[in-house]
Amino acid sequence: MSELTTRERVLRMYEHREADRVPMQDYPWDTTLERWHQEGLPDDVSYVDYFGLDHFGHIGVDITPRYPEEVVEETDEYTIVKTAWGATLKNWKHIASTPEFLDFTITGPKEWEAAKARMQPTPDRVPWDRLRKQYKTWKEQGAWITAGFWFGFDVTHSWTVGTERLLTAMAMNPEWCMDMFRHYLWMCTSLMEMVLQEGYSFDAISWPDDMGYKYRQFFSLHMYRNLLKPFQQQAIEWAHARGAKAHLHSCGNIVPFIPELIEIGLDALNPLEVKAGMDTLALKAQYGSQLVLHGGINAVYWNDTGKIVAEMEEKLPILKQNGGYIFASDHSIPDSVSFADFTHIVAMYKQLGAYS
Repeated sequence: MSELTTRERVLRMYEHREADRVPMQDYPWDTTLERWHQEGLPDDVSYVDYFGLDHFGHIGVDITPRYPEEVVEETDEYTIVKTAWGATLKNWKHIASTPEFLDFTITGPKEWEAAKARMQPTPDRVPWDRLRKQYKTWKEQGAWITAGFWFGFDVTHSWTVGTERLLTAMAMNPEWCMDMFRHYLWMCTSLMEMVLQEGYSFDAISWPDDMGYKYRQFFSLHMYRNLLKPFQQQAIEWAHARGAKAHLHSCGNIVPFIPELIEIGLDALNPLEVKAGMDTLALKAQYGSQLVLHGGINAVYWNDTGKIVAEMEEKLPILKQNGGYIFASDHSIPDSVSFADFTHIVAMYKQLGAYS
């Protein structure tokens, strides 16, 4: 088979058909890229182009309440900032990590109403100049283009009100939680309608909603069905009505939710976090004909040649069968992975991921 474009290759995965090779989409940390540039990756070339990997485009929009941003404190080691979400967080400068959330502007329904009034889908929330430039490049590359949504549990607990506050509210004040889920989704669909009306198109919507952690979910199946599932279904139906696929990133173990997600039409699931108890091969056996699996290669092994070779040799020949798979780690590529490590992984991936 002649070489396909990324768009053609990924579309075949969604159609559960074989291609020339399995596509690859992964996310090195910023500190990982810094290391690779120090170890041999040219400064003027993206790692995607250097290794001949797949091209993906992402259309982002601004759904924040647009609170004033401010640097509260800065040292040689860290910064503390107030964000457009109203969250105050601490970031370490020389260590790749998730932020430490210190405080929130939105602490209850009253504060949420004030924030919601600031969140209206106006055209200036779409970065039109950047989109025009990037879209042309994506089309020339034959990229797979996604529309970035953000709604549901993830953005609400992490950037809006805090985890403990939201989980308590899901039990004690579910109407407030559903209103937050609903409004974020409305912002996404309204802004992406503007994008479509301007003549841009995308192949899929993609959104992060981390509903699990190690071996468990943040909330029960009953709570999922009643509070969150209806909005995920609305998003998926919105995408399908516009000829786009629906791709969900959910960290942690969300095995009990998978049949529910398939029921409402989800097309693809990422990252299949092995460390949290997601068995990639079992998922392939049970859901591989219904769901595109994206990820599931244990990131802990990416800097251990023996272990990553065994992992890829065990999984990739099975995961690629009949299409329906996109190669990636089970989250992202940490800075423990050297340029030499990644070079070896890419060579193996291209060999094992090729279709005869």
